[in-house]
Amino acid sequence: MQTNDLTPEKLRELADLKPDNARVLSLFLNLAPTEFASPAARGAEVRSLIDQANRLVKDEDGLSHDELGALRDDVERADKYFNNGDFDAKGAHGLAVYIAGPANLFEVVKLPRPVQTNVVVDDSPYIEPIADLGSRARWGVLLVSRKNGRILRGTSDGLREVDQVWDNTHGQHDQGGWSQARYQRSVEEEKNSHVRAVCDVLFEHHKRAPFDCLLVGCNEELYPDVQGALHNYLGERLVGRFDVDVENTTAQAVFEVAQPKIEEHESQRERDALDRLVEGVNAGGRGVAGLENTLKALNEQRVGKLLVNYGFNEAGTQCPQCGSLFPAGVAKCPADETPTEQRDGITESMIERALAQSAEVVVVRYHTDDIEPLGGIGAVLRF
Repeated sequence: MQTNDLTPEKLRELADLKPDNARVLSLFLNLAPTEFASPAARGAEVRSLIDQANRLVKDEDGLSHDELGALRDDVERADKYFNNGDFDAKGAHGLAVYIAGPANLFEVVKLPRPVQTNVVVDDSPYIEPIADLGSRARWGVLLVSRKNGRILRGTSDGLREVDQVWDNTHGQHDQGGWSQARYQRSVEEEKNSHVRAVCDVLFEHHKRAPFDCLLVGCNEELYPDVQGALHNYLGERLVGRFDVDVENTTAQAVFEVAQPKIEEHESQRERDALDRLVEGVNAGGRGVAGLENTLKALNEQRVGKLLVNYGFNEAGTQCPQCGSLFPAGVAKCPADETPTEQRDGITESMIERALAQSAEVVVVRYHTDDIEPLGGIGAVLRF
């Protein structure tokens, strides 16, 4: 069963974190089952990761004595985490670990998708490799029959089962006449009561950790009853129905059946966002395209939705004083004349700035050819 610890809230929390007088060690470990299924293969990849971290800290320029010592301690702490029995790869296809000892930061995030094994040292957690995962819609999947109910949750990368609701309803019999009619009414009442109970449990899960989208696995006959029993908040998120053996299908098999509907919906959401962007750009108002215009909108805090083509990462500069972002070649911040710092890849900083403004980040995967003519990046604006 795949595990995903990354939520939009967790991603925003990491993006907002900038410890004072401390560097953050960001480690990414590839746990793809096709390559690292065995303990020996995972152990070799961990050793490679720690060796890479030690080399990076040794060669990192511009560190004070205290920063260098703290980073060495952070690498040692990572080494102990991976090798003293605390490390658990179960359910994860990738791992992100953020450490900054002076800021009391030690954050482990299990990921549902492989990431490239890598180490980054910066003044904040490096979130670009996981931004796409954190921006994905959160899905709830309800499986329901006349007597059983199951609740799963996850993203387009996988589902995990979180609850079950069992009920004992009457069986069918062949007795005719008035008693048969009364019995059938009793069966219907119990079925309706069961469906309502399952939907109530689903709503409790939604209140604790909201779903963005909902799919229902049930037969066609039962579907109207489920629709009628859903709370309005869940009804608004309902995407559709699919057929499934409620009692006997594993969570992985449920995901495989539901995945085409999930990806179809995700693709359409991405399409809708792109259409809004194009409409805004063409109207000359609520949309901007290209790196320079998008950076300007981010600096002005006007961005409601940032769209980034998968793999986009051009060079840029950033003002260390106010945090404003600029294209490559801007030597001084226009606002305060502070010399800017070079960024070989500006996407990370753009995503951080967008999340700090509570903007939605959409990493375009399904319609990459459609955003490329816009410069590979753009934003739908609030005003």
